[in-house]
Amino acid sequence: MRICVDMDKCTGLGICESVAPDYFEVGDDGELRVLKQEIAVEDVTELEEAVTSCPTEALWIES
Repeated sequence: MRICVDMDKCTGLGICESVAPDYFEVGDDGELRVLKQEIAVEDVTELEEAVTSCPTEALWIES
């Protein structure tokens, strides 16, 4: 599985970063950076929370 981001929808609020800091980082420029795309089995719940927490629905998990 991997995490995907629609950069056209992302506004850089950083909620995903606060939920899953090992996977996301919002830079000083406000742009989201995906630090890891491949999801470790033990992190699935954390990434599912990041997806549901995204107010712009810019995140999804692809199998």
